[in-house]
Amino acid sequence: MTITRVLVANRGEIARRVFATCRRLGIDTVAVHSDADAELPFVAEADRAVRLPGNTPAETYLRADLVIEAARRSGADAIHPGYGFLSENAGFARAVEAAGLVWIGPAPESIESMGSKVGSKDLMRAAGVPVLEAPAWFRDGRSTTSSTSEMEADLPLLVKASAGGGGRGMRIVRDLSLLEREIATASAEATSAFGDGTVFVEPYVEAGRHVEVQVVGDGAGEVVVFGERDCTVQRRHQKVVEEAPAPRLPDHVAKELHEAARRAAAAIDYRGAGTVEFLYDPSKERFWFLEMNTRLQVEHPVTELVHGVDLVELQLAVASGGGLSGLVTGLRPSSTSGDLNGHAIEVRLYAEDSTWTPQSGRLVTLEIDHEAEFGPLARAGVRLDSGFASGNEVGTHYDAMLAKVISWAPTRDQAIRQLVSALRRARIHGMTVNRDQLIEILTDPAFASMDVTTSWLETRETAPAEAASGTDPAAVAAALLVAADDAARRTVQAGIPAAWRNVVSQPQRTVLIPGAGGRADSGDEVIVEWYGTRTGFAVDGATVLAATPESVRLEVDGVAGTWSGRIVRDTRTGARDVYLDGPDGASAWHHPPRFTDPADQVVAGSLLAPMPGSVISVSVAAGDRVEAGQLLLVMEAMKMQHSITAPADGVVAELNVEAGTQVAAGQVLVVVSDDETTAG
Repeated sequence: MTITRVLVANRGEIARRVFATCRRLGIDTVAVHSDADAELPFVAEADRAVRLPGNTPAETYLRADLVIEAARRSGADAIHPGYGFLSENAGFARAVEAAGLVWIGPAPESIESMGSKVGSKDLMRAAGVPVLEAPAWFRDGRSTTSSTSEMEADLPLLVKASAGGGGRGMRIVRDLSLLEREIATASAEATSAFGDGTVFVEPYVEAGRHVEVQVVGDGAGEVVVFGERDCTVQRRHQKVVEEAPAPRLPDHVAKELHEAARRAAAAIDYRGAGTVEFLYDPSKERFWFLEMNTRLQVEHPVTELVHGVDLVELQLAVASGGGLSGLVTGLRPSSTSGDLNGHAIEVRLYAEDSTWTPQSGRLVTLEIDHEAEFGPLARAGVRLDSGFASGNEVGTHYDAMLAKVISWAPTRDQAIRQLVSALRRARIHGMTVNRDQLIEILTDPAFASMDVTTSWLETRETAPAEAASGTDPAAVAAALLVAADDAARRTVQAGIPAAWRNVVSQPQRTVLIPGAGGRADSGDEVIVEWYGTRTGFAVDGATVLAATPESVRLEVDGVAGTWSGRIVRDTRTGARDVYLDGPDGASAWHHPPRFTDPADQVVAGSLLAPMPGSVISVSVAAGDRVEAGQLLLVMEAMKMQHSITAPADGVVAELNVEAGTQVAAGQVLVVVSDDETTAG
């Protein structure tokens, strides 16, 4: 069958990725979108777009009936599910086929076989693929022994959702007394994310690496293996850095992994693109099956770049009934690193702070230098797969990933250097993102030598930041941007040099707080002193060569540099966030208002919402006495649950939310006082 019009039942970056291949092949495209996504690039890029009324996934992208109706209305003859949402929903796949549409994915039976992580282990065991076994005392979701010593001997444990992935519904348990609570939390999170609260328990391998193998099958017995990827660098079980091929993987282990993945796919007559994931123990050179993702993976670009293939094109070819041989000539199921071309590394750029807390708001600027978008590179360089553009709003309803930045080069070292350079030069304004953390990871000697495990980021020790000595050019540039902005906004005495005084008695002082959106009471204030002159500005320790509201050029110790910037102003308070891109990378600064509104103050003991989201459960009431660490409430944001606990022993003096309350970042949720008389 010839596919002529593809509807992508997804959003953002993956929708744009599928559209790119469809455009190249002359296939029409259809987007479906929620109200929150109406202005995102993927909607405008599609040939046709159909609105799914609502904002949440449950109202929109998870509504199989609405998606299929959108295909009918738009004249689509095929549906590509992307990843996440309905991509591994066997019922949706059957409904698509029942509607007379082409399902660009594996057979529903294959999805079901691998959709249950419990059932898939049984299947893999029978196929001769190594699997991790659950503790003998834990079967069918409950303990079968009362022997505490026997149970403690198996710690740590991993509680994991049977359906879905992405770190949702997953908890590490190191204290046996917390097992029951973590199972309940993981189950609730899995229910919210995937509609299935089934979880299981298995040993947690502390020093393991996450290695996965890309396969493509034709549904008739042929399975082609496109090497492996390393996805070891993770936080909260979500991948941060992915690369191909896997570094420091012995050839014989790679061959065994490829063969195990081939057997896994052949066991279910797999059709289309899929990934078989393994946990690898380098000390023993052993690996175990984790799961099979019966869809395209987020990290598929690194495989495309080193193998020179378009995996979306292969998906379309197989779904159309075509074979694989003509598209993958020269690649065999046992292909190893000898078939590869160079090295590729991908990082996921997230809207999140240094504590990995998701952020939301307006993405003022997103500019990342690159040689290609969503496709192959003709030479060593950077590929960008992004779901957002400058000016877009990043909401709270979906994953916080802004873009994937992928570097491809002849060697791993060069790929790393290219990627670090691209991230440092990127212009990202208006939101807090994980760019600095990504650079720290890529430049860490442990990463360079691949001396990392899946728990590396949680245990990694970083050197404390050195205190700046002398003049900090970035702080000076930020202060002068603010001063130049003030001068440009003046309606009285316009044209007179900023802060000009006939008789200079003292310098002007600009207060800055590192980081956008900082609080004036954070204790991290930086004060920059400067003078207004007839020709501009003067600063001790630096020569100001030029200063405007958009750019500052300074000379320090005989070395000149330019800091370009962007100011985002809070029209209510007058506070400003300053985003700088300079010779030493990017920085953000908050310039608080001169006078603080009393309404913005919070009382001692206030627990604030760490991000926008919704309250899904409350465990206390006003007047309750609580202990340090006690669970007070649970929030959900961007499909992840976050527990709010008591910081110290005390009494709940105020409770301002209930289950179902939507909250903004910084909103006071609970006030815990150490004085019982304040309890309401």
